[in-house]
Amino acid sequence: MKTPKPFFLFILLFASFGLSAKDYNASMFGVKSNGTTMNTNSIQKGIDFVSENGGGRLVFYVGRYLTGTIHMKSNVTIQLEEGAILVGSPNPLDYEFLSNWTALIFAHDVNNIGITGKGVIDGQGFTVATNLVQLIHAGVIKDPLKYDRPWEGRRPQNIYFKGCRNVRIEGITLKDPGSWNQQYDQCKNVIVKGITVDSKSYWNNDGIDIVDCDSVSVTDSYFDAADDGICLKSHNADFVCQNVYIHNNTIRTSANGIKFGTASLGGFRNIKIINNLVFDTFRSAVTFAAVDGGVVENIVVDSLRSINTGNVIFLRIGERRAGKKGKMNNISISNVYAEVPATKPDAGYNYEGPVEDNPRNISPSSIVGQPDASIENVTLKNIEIHYPGGGNEAYAKVGLDELDKVPEMAASYPEFSMFKELPAWGFYVRHARGITFENVILICAKKDYRTAVVLDDVSGASFKPLKVTEPGNKKEPVYSYKSPDVVINK
Repeated sequence: MKTPKPFFLFILLFASFGLSAKDYNASMFGVKSNGTTMNTNSIQKGIDFVSENGGGRLVFYVGRYLTGTIHMKSNVTIQLEEGAILVGSPNPLDYEFLSNWTALIFAHDVNNIGITGKGVIDGQGFTVATNLVQLIHAGVIKDPLKYDRPWEGRRPQNIYFKGCRNVRIEGITLKDPGSWNQQYDQCKNVIVKGITVDSKSYWNNDGIDIVDCDSVSVTDSYFDAADDGICLKSHNADFVCQNVYIHNNTIRTSANGIKFGTASLGGFRNIKIINNLVFDTFRSAVTFAAVDGGVVENIVVDSLRSINTGNVIFLRIGERRAGKKGKMNNISISNVYAEVPATKPDAGYNYEGPVEDNPRNISPSSIVGQPDASIENVTLKNIEIHYPGGGNEAYAKVGLDELDKVPEMAASYPEFSMFKELPAWGFYVRHARGITFENVILICAKKDYRTAVVLDDVSGASFKPLKVTEPGNKKEPVYSYKSPDVVINK
């Protein structure tokens, strides 16, 4: 595999591509803005014409433009002016199924494309999904209806781009998809900037999915999602999702704020996550998972605020496919301020996070590898986490004298609450090497029966220093088990 270019070099490439300035009014092609006329063929004619005539922008002005699936072509930008709304058809049969996905806007192997402006893409996802259920019951479409909802691949995403180069999504609002909101798969040079995502009308409504891409920037955007907010995936073992810059975003979800995985066949490399806010989020502020044989390496998280979030940091190596263990190394997480509530942080969402692991005590941040696949070289610097404390000893628990009873759960779905009860309230670290805590502050509002930090099979850990505040606490802040070379500087 070739050595990747310096990390920020790809950002310069983003500014180097531009599309022709020539504009074409969508109405030229018979596109109607009345909200009732089906415009699929007319919009597609406009896109094809612009591409065939040197490229440019297909411009939509104030109005509601009803459409089924359309396909982007090279050198075309859809410009949605303020007040323009591209509305997905409520009829599931108006959408095409390609590459195992259904979408309102498809693009396959095209270059220099974009969707820009101050307008809106409204997928009408709840209505489409409800109508899809009716078609399934009528036998028109075959679907297993797992968990009483259609398979996510049959529910339309707002955007699915695959194998594209030079993509710009800027300024628009993306709302109410039937499935994932926007997916960029095996694309290169992607800018997502200054967008607003309202993605909580149905199940699996991620904010954005970046799959096996190279050179992606997600900046200055707001995500409100029923599922993961900013989600990186690797669906193909021959690809690595790499050179991704996630900066200055605000994220609210009933799942994870920023997540790598769960699909992680190839892996993730050279990711920078800088100056982001996660709030009112059920799962973890950041989750990095290597559970399908891929690698997670060279990851930087800096300046993260996590407010009213159920968990802060979850790093995990698993083995969901027998014989394919992941790898994780060189993770730096610094300048984090976090508050973990005692109550459910996503209460009131249309689709709240799952309750199958409740009741349980508040889960600690965790770094958990496998006995023969350690997580290596993790630095936690300038971290302050506030926990509620008050753990309930009546719940099933594993004590410090029985850490071997904590199950490995290598094949399980990676989730911060997967072990249910753990003997730490601040950090639980297992099967790891080279872990550095530098200026880490853990504050517990009420006394907890558990220990602040538990190390299990950790080779080489240093605390310089670790400050733990807990009312009435007389325990040592760190408990080590089968963990050589642990240095604690108080």
